[in-house]
Amino acid sequence: MSNPPAAAAAAAAAAAAAVAAGTAVPSTPPLPGVAPATAGAPTTTQASAEATASGAAARATDGRGRTPADFLTTVLGRPVVVKLNSGVEYRGVLACLDGYMNIALEQTEEVVGGELKARYGDAFIRGNNVLYISTQQRRV
Repeated sequence: MSNPPAAAAAAAAAAAAAVAAGTAVPSTPPLPGVAPATAGAPTTTQASAEATASGAAARATDGRGRTPADFLTTVLGRPVVVKLNSGVEYRGVLACLDGYMNIALEQTEEVVGGELKARYGDAFIRGNNVLYISTQQRRV
């Protein structure tokens, strides 16, 4: 039979040595009788619940009470500029988008460094490449 208090002490000592050495400690369930390093500090779940209860978890707005989702619903079917993380811009009519910011554009133009590179009928852009979406200024 193993000795549970000795095993717990050995595991705690190994974890302390790994933290001191700067190596990653794998996530393990808490050991009986061993307090976590953050004893007394609220957990993320507790902090989130407290923030929500106090009203601190307000929605992000633009100062006029509009959220980014409100903006996106107002520009559906309108000309937009989609700038990618690479710096390339796509200009076209916003056909649709989803919660991952995957975007479908119609009448699309690809612009690199301010210069028109290509025209596409429809273009689909994966959301993780998007830096921002902006309304397109009308050309005079």
